[in-house]
Amino acid sequence: MKKEYRPAEIESRHYARWESAGYFAASGSGEPYCIVIPPPNVTGTLHMGHALQDTIMDALIRYHRMRGRNTLWQPGTDHAGIATQMVVERLLEREGTSRKALGREQFVERVWQWKERSGNTIVRQMRRLGASVDWSRERFTMDPGLSRAVLEVFVRLYDEGLIYRGKRLVNWDPVLHTALSDLEVVSSEERGKIWRLRYPVADVDDTVLIVATTRPETMLGDTAVAVHPSDERYRHLIGKSVRLPLTDRTIPIIADDYVDPEFGTGCVKITPAHDFNDYDVGQRHDLPMIGIFDESARLNDSAPIAYRGLDRFEARERVLADLQSQGLLEGIDDHVSMLPRGERSGVVVEPMLTDQWYVRTKPLAAPAIDAVEQGRIKFIPENYAKDYFDWMRNIQDWCISRQLWWGHRIPAWYDDAGNVYVARDEAEARAKHSLAEDLPLRQDDDVLDTWFSSALWPFSTLGWPDDTAELKAFYPTSVLVTSWDIIFFWVARMIMMGLKFAGDVPFREVYIHALIRDHEGQKMSKSKGNILDPIDLIDGVDLPTLLKKRTDGLMQPNLQNAIERATRKEFPEGIAAFGTDALRLTFASLVTTGRDVRFDLTRSEGYHRFCNKLWNASAYVLSQIESKTEGLAELGVADRWIRSLLGRMIAEVHAQFAAYRLDLVAQALYEFTWHELCDWYLELTKPVLNDSTAAAAARRATQQTLAETLGALLRLLHPLVPFVTEELWLELARATGKNSDTIMLEPIPEASDFPIDREAEEEIAWLKGFIVGIRQIRGEANISRSMELSVKVAAADDVDRTRIARHMSYLKKLAGLSGIDVVA
Repeated sequence: MKKEYRPAEIESRHYARWESAGYFAASGSGEPYCIVIPPPNVTGTLHMGHALQDTIMDALIRYHRMRGRNTLWQPGTDHAGIATQMVVERLLEREGTSRKALGREQFVERVWQWKERSGNTIVRQMRRLGASVDWSRERFTMDPGLSRAVLEVFVRLYDEGLIYRGKRLVNWDPVLHTALSDLEVVSSEERGKIWRLRYPVADVDDTVLIVATTRPETMLGDTAVAVHPSDERYRHLIGKSVRLPLTDRTIPIIADDYVDPEFGTGCVKITPAHDFNDYDVGQRHDLPMIGIFDESARLNDSAPIAYRGLDRFEARERVLADLQSQGLLEGIDDHVSMLPRGERSGVVVEPMLTDQWYVRTKPLAAPAIDAVEQGRIKFIPENYAKDYFDWMRNIQDWCISRQLWWGHRIPAWYDDAGNVYVARDEAEARAKHSLAEDLPLRQDDDVLDTWFSSALWPFSTLGWPDDTAELKAFYPTSVLVTSWDIIFFWVARMIMMGLKFAGDVPFREVYIHALIRDHEGQKMSKSKGNILDPIDLIDGVDLPTLLKKRTDGLMQPNLQNAIERATRKEFPEGIAAFGTDALRLTFASLVTTGRDVRFDLTRSEGYHRFCNKLWNASAYVLSQIESKTEGLAELGVADRWIRSLLGRMIAEVHAQFAAYRLDLVAQALYEFTWHELCDWYLELTKPVLNDSTAAAAARRATQQTLAETLGALLRLLHPLVPFVTEELWLELARATGKNSDTIMLEPIPEASDFPIDREAEEEIAWLKGFIVGIRQIRGEANISRSMELSVKVAAADDVDRTRIARHMSYLKKLAGLSGIDVVA
């Protein structure tokens, strides 16, 4: 084997060989074990969260594959409606054209072209991470098979009355002109103002109600002012009306428990068409809902003439100026509030009353709640089940329509009278409803929320609605590995859909892993300049390239300068190449039960040293063993000891894999490899193997123990560090004459292969204590390790005397002694 450990030289070579040989495919024998990958966006690139998650899943798959399970890690990507459409629209803009100029059909064709040419970057990066997914089964949420599943589910739900179309309040992006899910809205604290406005009470002279608002422009859509029913200041006004400033309308004063009498003036303006809380109040009191914005958030014809056509923020300034001139602006205060922005466009999201398609979720949620309560699905850690129950028991209907062109188009057709016909295609719609062939029909322009197709992922990827062999073998899947922030958006919906359409839960366990932050505990983001690219940690990156990646696209010079200073301070020489295995081991060590973990680059440096240590230890073992030694010779005490510790460590690894504690798996393997095998056992073999007078049987026993211990250790390490273990395993197989093409199909060791030997453990513990004691004396007295010492031992009992005599060669060699004199 090569003298130096060079991860870059072995990683691509082994991955290409594994993939071409078909090692990642299910074996077809053994108990099924299946994980479906949370499908990353086709527009995405590998970030630290992906790398952490993929490391966990790959470790589990490799571990169970080596245990003889029929393993399938199902890969695939999500079409990512908004994100993908934005990417292609920007490309068109650079070409001097647009989506609307092309038309829907040509635009969708351009998106498919982009996907085939430039998409799936993250798939290539997953290979760099060593992900042993079955690429022959790769799926895409808009593949024909998955699209068929989407159509089937939509039509069945509609026919059962569980999908309907209605006008309700949604998050609206005024730039992208589409409804957004809550997950696509990012709220953050921003400084602003709160304005106190005077609303004159009708028919009561010299009486006004003061309302406070952060959005004065929406007053033009107010349909009530609310007070708390027990607020003595206003009880006499309940049922009366106020004159809505700047309009010719009067609106009622209503009483509702929603109002906090201690906050502000205790009076709240109610705009049901532009505020989610106000919408609920409006529903309770049967208030009119006046939408005053168009799809671009400009004032529409429902607003007074003076404000029509103005952008909402221009309208704000005009409204405030007019209120000021009429003496109706009471005051202005500084205010910090949570402002929602579209994740993709960055603009402030507008609550808008629009016609959308919805799933009636409560009937679907009830069996999904029961499944977790009954233990058919287990959350790990268990406390996340509470979050799941809290959301599911208060679930609201799910808005599934998006005003986009890229995605699964809603299978609904309309005639000129506005009647709707839902079917799998237009021909079925006509046949199903006995429509004339010449009756003009147009398909709904909207597409489905990407979470709709993702909710079907565990069974659609296995061939549903057909009753495929894969579906029979692997559904329900074994475990879902995901982060806590999408329990509601994805996990809960998969459970509901799996129970409804596949007849069982989609997975038996849900392992919720931590979110990863930087070394200071800050969320990694482009604006903070603290993003780490996993590929940079594998390959290394120089400082100029790192600076460019961190500041590229940031327009604010001050932010650029701050990020550059911080980067130069933290990475003055860039980032060294650690290799994939060291990075994977770093991620494994971070997989605790907490919600957030901090990524510290020094861990990767340490685990690179660990891989190098393993390499050097293997080189020593390979230099000492002989090919095809038959039969296990009589073991020496050191051989028995390391085998006993190995058996204990194997039991610990199996127990912690079962508990999803990869951090404890990594710790057990690290401690055994570095501190027991390398620091002690390898040293204990040298007096035997380097002594020409040592008995041949003792030499053979030590050689066999070295080979067996290294072989077992490499197999145990393989799920976490696949590349270096593959390289070393093949070297070991050649050295011992073993016929093996890959470590990944070898059986993982069992604790019973290496029985506990307490006598050997006690004896070597005594030996280590003796040697460590001598080393401590040397350190305290500043005596060089090269200087041999003569030691006198007092108060020794018979056991001590026997052990000193038995292990004299070890003691002299490892403690640097010229002799040992036992005195009374």
